[in-house]
Amino acid sequence: MLTVVSVSAQFAIPRDAKLEAKIEKTLSKMTLDEKIGQMLELNLDIMGKYDANRVWQLNETMLDTCISKWKVGSILNAPGTRAATVEQWQEWIRLIQKKSMKYIGIPDIYGLDHNHGVTYTQGGTLFPQPINMAATFNTELVKTGAEITAYESRAANCPWVYNPVVDLGRDPRWPRIYESFGEDAVVNAKMVEAQIKGYQGDDPNHLGRYHVGTSTKHYFAYGAPWTGKDRTPAYISPQMLREKYFEPFRAAAMAGTLTMMVNSGSINGVPVHASYEYLTKWLKEDLQWDGMLVTDWADINNLFTRERVAKDKKDAIRIAINAGIDMSMDPYSVDFCILLKELVQEGKVSMARIDDAVRRILRVKYRLNLFDEPNTGGKGYEKFGSQEFAQKALQAAEESIVLLKNEGSFLPLTKGKRLLLTGPNANQMRCLLGGWSYTWQGSKAEDLSEPYNTIYEALCNKYGKENIVLEQGVTYNERGKYYEENKPQIEKAVSAAADCDVIIACIGENSYTETPGNLTDLWLSENQRNLVKALAKTGKPIILVLNEGRPRLIADIEPLAKAIVNTLIPGNYGGDALANLLAGDANFSAKMPYTYPKEINSLNTYDYKVSEEVGTMAGAYDYDAKVSLQWPFGYGLSYTTYEYSNLKVSASEFTSEDVLTVSVDVKNMGNRVGKEAVLLYSSDLVASVVPDNKRLRDFTKVELQPGEVKTVTFRLPAKKLAFVGADGRWTLEEGDFLLKVGRLSAPVVCKETKVWDTPNI
Repeated sequence: MLTVVSVSAQFAIPRDAKLEAKIEKTLSKMTLDEKIGQMLELNLDIMGKYDANRVWQLNETMLDTCISKWKVGSILNAPGTRAATVEQWQEWIRLIQKKSMKYIGIPDIYGLDHNHGVTYTQGGTLFPQPINMAATFNTELVKTGAEITAYESRAANCPWVYNPVVDLGRDPRWPRIYESFGEDAVVNAKMVEAQIKGYQGDDPNHLGRYHVGTSTKHYFAYGAPWTGKDRTPAYISPQMLREKYFEPFRAAAMAGTLTMMVNSGSINGVPVHASYEYLTKWLKEDLQWDGMLVTDWADINNLFTRERVAKDKKDAIRIAINAGIDMSMDPYSVDFCILLKELVQEGKVSMARIDDAVRRILRVKYRLNLFDEPNTGGKGYEKFGSQEFAQKALQAAEESIVLLKNEGSFLPLTKGKRLLLTGPNANQMRCLLGGWSYTWQGSKAEDLSEPYNTIYEALCNKYGKENIVLEQGVTYNERGKYYEENKPQIEKAVSAAADCDVIIACIGENSYTETPGNLTDLWLSENQRNLVKALAKTGKPIILVLNEGRPRLIADIEPLAKAIVNTLIPGNYGGDALANLLAGDANFSAKMPYTYPKEINSLNTYDYKVSEEVGTMAGAYDYDAKVSLQWPFGYGLSYTTYEYSNLKVSASEFTSEDVLTVSVDVKNMGNRVGKEAVLLYSSDLVASVVPDNKRLRDFTKVELQPGEVKTVTFRLPAKKLAFVGADGRWTLEEGDFLLKVGRLSAPVVCKETKVWDTPNI
């Protein structure tokens, strides 16, 4: 039996009538110049310069011009992309707000890339990077981190952060993998919901003085460039776009994100900044989302300089604004104001579109209460950079580091052994922090990260400095590009190993982000692999510590290690967290948020199509297409083990209207307290389009004492088992499914087919 249904539009945020009335009143009083000025965002750098002492000074005359003449509605960024002090931010943003209220009566909205904590504010709390937070599979940790970042941002008078990042990280070549929550749509969706709640609070119409507006980014499919290079085109099937890449942004809209930042690149030949379908139809109309869309850095310019869909800047502005862009991040120029005004006067951009954009911008500012309280900070923000917040960052780091191998229970590492610490990541904070850490690339910020412990310093504190020998063998060239290394001194490390019991090789990547982080070879550097191979010949047991923003291939050295730990990019407290975990003072509980490939021609994700893995054919055809993985998505070891039993589903048959209750018992079988991420998967056994191997449907994390049993329960709406069919419509087909938790599975049957005649279900 086939049923086709049409569903009415969903509404992302119920509006507040009083607030909407204020918006309309303000809008009615604005001139065209004031409206267009609100749609421009400039970089703070153009409004000042460094003095003789290399201290950046805001030029009040230039600021006056930008606001009084051009009516600029938003300013962003840190001068020189280097973290400023709370006091500097207070001074600069207060002056900006003073000018804004004086000249146009509308507050500025200041934005910063506070991506994993207060990136651009000195002395604040930096958490592990988002990929680490995904590895925790702990949404409460993510929410808490966002609450702390919001508090500390507001302490510095910044009301708007360019975060969360929910670009699915499904291609390990892409340099921004670590800024995302990994490869799965459900993980990204649940994490973005938690993060938005932490950043914005419970009421997206009325954000308090300890909350910030979010800019979920980069809408959308930005993390899927065909070449693996940043900001290059994506080619993705319409089904995958709707089913996977759109899902985290849909979740963000429904959670009330105030703004979204748009993908710099193109999808199937259409630049997202030029797409009415993606910007207006999918987001604003289909979801009834009333937030504001802001471009990424100078991306309207790219429509004519790079994408070649516009003949010049004026044409590019016409295309982008009519597509649905509300605010242009045009960092160094006010040409936007001049050209957009001409377009309105020529009838090429309607006043209705201008009013819609400005209404959305004003809505964000009213929801942030900037009209009544344009400045925050000072009294009431005494917890900034506190030990309480540091403890939360340490906990997040401990829960985010993945144990990948522990041969013969080699770990925990008992005290009393002499340890050789080697590798380029052994004694440097930059690689623990990653990009967006005090500076854009995370480089040249050693003075700001000096209070925190490198891996070497943390292990000295844990095991005693007299028991640690530091001989790195390979080091990074800090004056060069992120991947450049100094001439290796491997023989020194090999010589030092003679007097040591255990070798800890800290290998991986230095910090980077965006286009400077592009690579041409996914293998870990030859120098680092040669270091491990040479050390292995000593016969001393090796612990590999991976510290990297994406999975670098290590298939040739993996067998040489007794234990392997993946720290990902754990932040300021990553060294301390690693020491606690290696010593057994904390227990591993993280799981891989992406698939770790074993070879360059097996770059795949856990939810691959079943037909992607082909066994050897019978007869004369002797070949196969096996997918070879180093470690799968969701993999992670612990110092204890867990037993799953008693998997139950509330019904063996269901229809699209049903909600299935799935429960499973989880028992801690060891003698240590532990936390277990419990993952619920489904498999559609037969479908009209090739089904995925399996799909994650939900997850949670539980803490268990030794011997303790807990029943974990999931509520799974049956419609979540639907897929986007060949005709572009959501479809749930009758037939057999498997629900899986751990090694357990339960068969269920859909009794009838249902097709939704709507883009969202």
